[in-house]
Order: sequence, then structure tokens, then C-alpha cells
Amino acid sequence: MTPQLLQNLFVMEFVRFAVDVTGMSILLFGMYYRRYRDKELVTAAALFNIFVFAVLTVLSVVDFGVAAGFGLFAILALFTLRSEPLSKTEMTYFFGSVAIAVISSVQGTTIPFAAATVLFVLIGAYVIDHPKMLQSVSGTKVSLDKIHLALLSDPVAMRAELSTRLGVDVLSYQVLQLDYITEMAKLNVHYRKH
Repeated sequence: MTPQLLQNLFVMEFVRFAVDVTGMSILLFGMYYRRYRDKELVTAAALFNIFVFAVLTVLSVVDFGVAAGFGLFAILALFTLRSEPLSKTEMTYFFGSVAIAVISSVQGTTIPFAAATVLFVLIGAYVIDHPKMLQSVSGTKVSLDKIHLALLSDPVAMRAELSTRLGVDVLSYQVLQLDYITEMAKLNVHYRKH
């Protein structure tokens, strides 16, 4: 490889990385963190974005078989099985961060095409998850210091109990974790203010 070709390759990768980091920063820091203030997820998704970009950049310049691709996805699936559950919104932003890395690192596309695709992803995320789009419903995570009998057996009674305790109209809840040793339950609660 000639020095000029190597230099051009480096510049192109730098531009692709700049597209990736810019898109990821807007998605995670500009949108998700400003709306949800979840530092842990933003850090994890940002680092995951950079790692995926690096791996896919290397894999796109070497002969990479379909079997190796399935192996990579199996490893990624293992991460989700061995970690705490993410809410649908968290998972979506996390996947968006990974999608931006994939879009930016694929060598078969032009940089303007990759940048335009990242822009479409960002516009879609901004509009769909804008606070004014679904402003009447909010969500939060709740830890209960006692596992209520109605938690799984009677969702209507449990929603009424949560509504009374939280002072809001609980629309639904999702059980994230039950720990019978410490008698704790972790829930995602979706509610509307009275």
C-alpha cells in the first residue's frame, strides 16, 4: 500500500468516525440524556457505539464470513442475557447508538449517504420521542420494599395500590425483578398525572 493510499484511507476512516461520533452524541447526549438523565445508559451506549464502529471497520476490510457474523451476534445476545433488563426506551436508544455505528462504518457506502442515513435516524428519534408527542404519559422505575400479593395475580388491584402510593393514575406496570430473599420488587411504572 502506497503512503498516499494509506493516508486517503486514514482520512476516509476519520471522516466516517466523525459522522459516527456526531450522530451518536446527538442521539445519546442531545436527546436521551436531556430527556431521561440516565448517565449509566448513555455511557454504556456511547462506549458500545465506539467499540462496534471499531470492530465493524476492521471486519469490513478483511474477508469476513457469514458464520463469523452470526458468532458476533451470538456474543452480543449474551451481553443482553447477562445484564439487567432495559426498558423499551433504553433498548431503543441503545440499538440506535449501535445502528449509527453500523451505518457509519460500512465501507460499501459513500460518506454522504452514511451521513444522510444517520441524519434520518436522528430526525426520527427526535420527532417520535419528543416530550410533546406523548406528553400525557410518563414512566419511572419503582422499587417496592415488600412484594405485594396482587403484584402478579391481580394487576387491577396492584395498579390501584400504586396509584394511591404514588399519587398519580398508574396506567400499567412491568415487573423487572422479584427478590424473595430481600422481599423487594422492581417495577417500570407508566402513569398519568391527575
